Amino acid sequence: MKRTAGAKTTPQIPCTGLCMLASGSRGNSIYISSGNTSVLFDAGLSGIEIERRMKQRGLDPQKLDAIVVSHEHTDHIHGVGVLARRFGLPVYIAPETLEAAKTVIGTIGTIHPFECGMPFRINDLEIHPFSVSHDAASPAGFTIRTGACKIAIATDLGIATGMVRQHLRDCTHLVLEANHDPVMLAQGPYPWPTKQRIKGRNGHLSNESAKELLMDIIHERLEHVILAHISGTNNTPEKALSVVAERCGRYPAKFSVAFQDACGETLQLDL
Repeated sequence: MKRTAGAKTTPQIPCTGLCMLASGSRGNSIYISSGNTSVLFDAGLSGIEIERRMKQRGLDPQKLDAIVVSHEHTDHIHGVGVLARRFGLPVYIAPETLEAAKTVIGTIGTIHPFECGMPFRINDLEIHPFSVSHDAASPAGFTIRTGACKIAIATDLGIATGMVRQHLRDCTHLVLEANHDPVMLAQGPYPWPTKQRIKGRNGHLSNESAKELLMDIIHERLEHVILAHISGTNNTPEKALSVVAERCGRYPAKFSVAFQDACGETLQLDL
């Protein structure tokens, strides 16, 4: 059938994709889809805002299969309860995290508890939660395998332990925290206890620490690195990219930055 002049076309929805809906201290959410299974990792914005950002990228909230929660801080769970109830979504969450988060997320119809170190499946997504160093009840990073892709999410961690490095070693796509520039943090407006928390073992990775971690695990099959949870006060995207991507030129990995106030492009996955 021929299109008439001026006719609008329906947005092409990617069969597979990774989209950073939001990343930062005011809300975090990552959309990952194999084409058959679509999952939100955290939902730290309002339900309405997450729906709006998904639709902006041609992603249908009604086709979500689940929400997976990393830890109970509000910037990761704000919209979990609303979205779970609105779309009848099961929530995968550690029991300690659920206990700490229950006043925020409210009543959820279906809860699937998980334990760090114990993989679980959501249809064709194999998810492996691993422990990270952060000031929460049972904080988790994740690797997600689907087809030939292994996606790793490593944010909200004060230090990169040997366990973290082991889980990230063979990933093809990496969401990596580069939270702060140490000089900007030291000279910035935050109170001293907050500065100590951010740079401590249970806080957030600096640009330099993110670079050290990346240099330990980078390999030829790592396709894309997304720098995430970048502080709007103690860092800049330009600083994060210049530090973390340093000395990575001989590897094929592409670099991009996730933002707080706007969702990123949907990165299509080659399965």
